[in-house]
Amino acid sequence: MKKVLIAEDSSVIQNLTKKILQFQNYEIDSVKNGLEVIKYLDTKTPDVILLDINMPVMSGIECIKQIRAMEDTDKAKVPVIAITGNSANYTVDYLKGVGFDEFLPKPINFDVLVETVKKYTH
Repeated sequence: MKKVLIAEDSSVIQNLTKKILQFQNYEIDSVKNGLEVIKYLDTKTPDVILLDINMPVMSGIECIKQIRAMEDTDKAKVPVIAITGNSANYTVDYLKGVGFDEFLPKPINFDVLVETVKKYTH
């Protein structure tokens, strides 16, 4: 079973995303901020990470930079999908430039979410 890590500070979005992906037979882990993502990666390697850009403690931007700089190349290369409600603040080029593989604007279109996760896990 493919594993997805959801990093999202909104419990509502986290729970909805989790339910949708569990229904698609993904194993889901979830955290509330970028620092928790880094701690998670100390012991586990998901198949894909859904990473909210605007989170407390450590933003998605800072988090992706730390992921891509990891010495463990398997972890450094994990596909990471940016999620943000402030899409006007970030261009796709900028997000790809800091290391994101893909970008999903909020409100999340769950059909697109499932397609995007499948793209990086099959």
